[in-house]
Amino acid sequence: MIQLSDHFTYKRLIRFTLPSIIMILFTSVYGVVDGFFVSNFAGKTPFAAVNFIMPVLMILGCIGFMFGTGGSALLSLIMGQGKTEKANEIFSMLVYVSAFCGVVLAVLGILLLRSIASLMGADGKLLDDCVFYGRIILLALPCFVLQYEFQCLFAAAGKPSLGLYITLASGMTNIILDALFVAVCSWGLAGAAAATACSQFVGGVCPLIYFGRKNSSSFRLGKFRFDGRALWSTKFWRSEKYFGEKPLIDRRMFGCDVWGRRTDRRKAILIICRI
Repeated sequence: MIQLSDHFTYKRLIRFTLPSIIMILFTSVYGVVDGFFVSNFAGKTPFAAVNFIMPVLMILGCIGFMFGTGGSALLSLIMGQGKTEKANEIFSMLVYVSAFCGVVLAVLGILLLRSIASLMGADGKLLDDCVFYGRIILLALPCFVLQYEFQCLFAAAGKPSLGLYITLASGMTNIILDALFVAVCSWGLAGAAAATACSQFVGGVCPLIYFGRKNSSSFRLGKFRFDGRALWSTKFWRSEKYFGEKPLIDRRMFGCDVWGRRTDRRKAILIICRI
């Protein structure tokens, strides 16, 4: 097992980072798989709705990346100083605080999603489908936040391969349940959303179970004392992921407002955004 305290050659560095790289890439399977099954079995309007509202859901989930990237750097620093007990306390604090933020954002998202989608330019059947799909996904938002966070924290815990396995299990859950709910059971948009929510539950809860029990990693969930300075030092308010998703929303808003005043043209714009 490769640990952060080891001496790294190029080969060992690639072996250590490759699972995390694959893990991040595989996370994008959610939107791709939903889009494939919805477009083939539910129709063009539900497919456009998935493409339209997905960046909003991703932005809400990306708070997990904020906690994860900043937290993993802070935890690695503290572990390097030999303060194992303090590192475990901060690890537990970050996980609990991010889960709480996920619950708060889920509630706010469910309440405000129709207004947000309408502000972005959705109306009629497209607006109804956006709200319907988005609210089902938002029920699993705390798990989605934790999944994003643990993708980063697994590397700090010295278990990047385990993080990859859990992400693969989550992605396969999405693929299998999409095929079952959408293609076989003909549940349409609801089936696609339910499949994604279940996969996010797998990706968020499995790490909680692992870290909540005695394990061979560097961290274990337990009691903590709130440390505002440590929380602030993670700089969770700075994330390139926000700036990566914002142009996608701008593009959809501009396309629907300027080019997409006709319904069919609007759907075509949203489908092209996916490609």
